[in-house]
Amino acid sequence: MDRPTAPTPRARAAEADRPSTGPIATAAAPAPVTGPQRNVSTYSASGRRLSGSSAEAPVVSSTSLARFAERARARRTLARRQIVLVVGGLAAVLGLGWLLFFSPVLALDTEQVTVAGAGSVVAVEKVEAVVDARAGVPLPRLDTVTMRDEILDVPGVREARVMRDWPHGVSVTLVAREPVAAVPDEARFALLDMDGVQVGRVDKAPKGLPVVDVPVGEKRTLGAVLAVLEQLPDDLLKDVRTVAAQTQDTVTMTLRDGVKVHWGSAARTPLKIAVLSTILESKPGKDAKVVDVSAPELPVTR
Repeated sequence: MDRPTAPTPRARAAEADRPSTGPIATAAAPAPVTGPQRNVSTYSASGRRLSGSSAEAPVVSSTSLARFAERARARRTLARRQIVLVVGGLAAVLGLGWLLFFSPVLALDTEQVTVAGAGSVVAVEKVEAVVDARAGVPLPRLDTVTMRDEILDVPGVREARVMRDWPHGVSVTLVAREPVAAVPDEARFALLDMDGVQVGRVDKAPKGLPVVDVPVGEKRTLGAVLAVLEQLPDDLLKDVRTVAAQTQDTVTMTLRDGVKVHWGSAARTPLKIAVLSTILESKPGKDAKVVDVSAPELPVTR
């Protein structure tokens, strides 16, 4: 009896490659691959590589490329327009600034300067000199506050207002320190305003200005006298020849017709004015040499 011969290795390999015809279950097919894959290969049951392929790169259409290019051009155009607008606006601002603050278009012309309210004691030429020093300066750059301070230093100026008068002028409105009394000062007379500020010196007391006699250095006494004179009506003030006081409660006036008036303090001056005016207009008052209104409710004449 013959021994079965063992198959050779080549025979076994051929047998393995032969398709099976029996009821032997075959290996399950690989699941379908979805989507693009890269470097995918298939292998046989024995591990042999059968085939391989790489997924293709996505392709951008020509329509999309044109749209992208159009958007890029639009962005560049918008950026250029913004730059032009910014540069143009800056140039306009600089040009307007030069026109207003540095050009002669709005420069101060000294021929168009007006000064009002100088009164009788303010030297108008000194006020004009303050303004003339700014000749040629554009009005927007004109420092009216400093000009006002300099004008206030001019003798006789009590208050001042400086305003631009477009396009080339300046108007100055003054409140002058008008003298209300003349105070003997050695051989001359110092002219004082209602605040006791000296506004001038003269050799002779001006006509219609009362001469004040108060102790030297008595500011309160002088203030009481000036307060009375400030409140007197013009017609009565013109009739006052001299005013004297040793204290602030002993003001005495001498009228030009020689009548002496005891006024007392500066308190209740409006009532004293009314009482004095009534007495002077009455027949007893016309004959009186002394009128005492220091107590206005009980005036005394003699």
